[in-house]
Amino acid sequence: MINDIVLPLDKPYGWSSFDAIRYVQRAIQRKTGEKKFKIGHAGTLDPLATGLLIICLGKATRQAERLQAGQKEYLAHICLGAVTPSYDMEADVTQTYSFRSITREQVERQLGSMLGEQLQMPPQFSAKQVGGKRAYALARQGIVADVKPSLVNFYSIDVQDFSLPHLSILVRCSKGTYIRTFAHDVGQALGCGAYLCGLRRTAAGGFSIKDSISIEQLLRLPASRFIC
Repeated sequence: MINDIVLPLDKPYGWSSFDAIRYVQRAIQRKTGEKKFKIGHAGTLDPLATGLLIICLGKATRQAERLQAGQKEYLAHICLGAVTPSYDMEADVTQTYSFRSITREQVERQLGSMLGEQLQMPPQFSAKQVGGKRAYALARQGIVADVKPSLVNFYSIDVQDFSLPHLSILVRCSKGTYIRTFAHDVGQALGCGAYLCGLRRTAAGGFSIKDSISIEQLLRLPASRFIC
């Protein structure tokens, strides 16, 4: 019988959260011989993002909603001077702008004004349901979905690196925050456009990325780690 485990995984780049779940499930099945057990995650992470994906096994799946509800922390890499329809690298750049005059002081001042509770508009390329369809599916057909704003909270926003046209920003925020929209909004406010060019989740649900294990480490764990 599978133990009730909360497993913090460092999700690889290019994997969807479902890809990660299926891989972990099959790896544990091979290790233990257990064919059926509950498995889920506490908060989706985009395929183009890496970092902390909290996977729950057995009765620990009951904790998923509580773990997902807490604050999250991301290291966001933002490229100034261009925009994409998806607000990240999923879509091609559609327009470029001058960014050379932007200073670190301007960026930090703008980020300070973005702290606190606010309404945020989800990107068109999102998993939001609109009329029974995912917004990203409509966006890929060239249809503008009627997405509604969500109430989010930014608890802290700190510049980690300023090397034009790139910014690295550590963001601590509430559940449901779109960091892609955050990157786009930063570019709009600075008047130079911006899109998300890299994202790593570094904390969620009371776990840190330092607590996580890689896929390689998962494969090396003994079967006794997972069974009663």
